[in-house]
Amino acid sequence: MYFLTMDEATIGHLGQVEAACQAGIRWIQLRMKLADDQEVRETARAAKKICDAWDCALIINDRVEIVAEVKANGVHLGQRDMPVSEARRLLGDDYIIGGTANTIEDIREHHRQGADYIGLGPYRYTTTKKNLSPILGLEGYQRIMGRLKQENISLPVVAIGGIGMKDALALLEAGLHGIAFSGLLVHAGDRQAMVRSLEEEMIKSLTK
Repeated sequence: MYFLTMDEATIGHLGQVEAACQAGIRWIQLRMKLADDQEVRETARAAKKICDAWDCALIINDRVEIVAEVKANGVHLGQRDMPVSEARRLLGDDYIIGGTANTIEDIREHHRQGADYIGLGPYRYTTTKKNLSPILGLEGYQRIMGRLKQENISLPVVAIGGIGMKDALALLEAGLHGIAFSGLLVHAGDRQAMVRSLEEEMIKSLTK
């Protein structure tokens, strides 16, 4: 389970980080698309303290220099951000680097450049991302994961984009490593119960 903070929410980014940690998420991306570098820097420092207290990995969206400054666990790069190879040159091998993908070609290029994981999407329409790439749907994921297996490309792939509670099992059965979400957690009435239910759905894929 991979939680991404969102700009348009009833609680701020740090509140979202705290809520995700309390709910049991252990992999969080600080995604502040509307903020300037200084605001991201200050928020990232505070988020790192929260994540350290909960033994949670903190990934920062896009801002490679800030990742190194606050000693976050890694960076996630969108299709219009810095290339993975350049981020690797700047950060070295001790940081996690993820890349956004929408096609098999995107994944091949990220793999070639040394990405540690892929955020593949969108699964369906989502309001949390502007300039949305073509929607993949379950069939799109199945097709791409099949191609990766044929080409012997071994790279963790996380599904992202409008994912609901009942989507997890089918996505994991398609070969995805995990699922990423924002609103699913932020808008949940009981976040801990939501995470437990999602874990139960994900465990089903291991017992089939």
